[in-house]
Amino acid sequence: MPETQDPVPATEAALALVRRLAAVHGPLMFHLSGGCCDGSAPMCFAAGEFKLGERDVKLGEVDGHGFWIGGEQWARWSHTSITLDVVPGRGASFSLEIPEGVRFVIRSAVCARP
Repeated sequence: MPETQDPVPATEAALALVRRLAAVHGPLMFHLSGGCCDGSAPMCFAAGEFKLGERDVKLGEVDGHGFWIGGEQWARWSHTSITLDVVPGRGASFSLEIPEGVRFVIRSAVCARP
């Protein structure tokens, strides 16, 4: 699947958090695996701190920071529109927002994709 550079939609709260994290950690990257730990919770890392797999698909960018999804997850979610959001609470991941007392989440809706 080709990589895109489309913006990944994000709420204002998520964008504010992304900007705070980038100010501390520098360039960021997001990955949505659908795997263990937080399941389908998006995880945020300093750019290059997460090893992408050859089947990962780049959905686009959030405020200039790359956002990837696992290939198997993409196969299941390819007809889903996603929006990055943030909610209070601590996830069980290694994501950079965890010390802030919040966690990134995905808001989704099924849609028709070409």
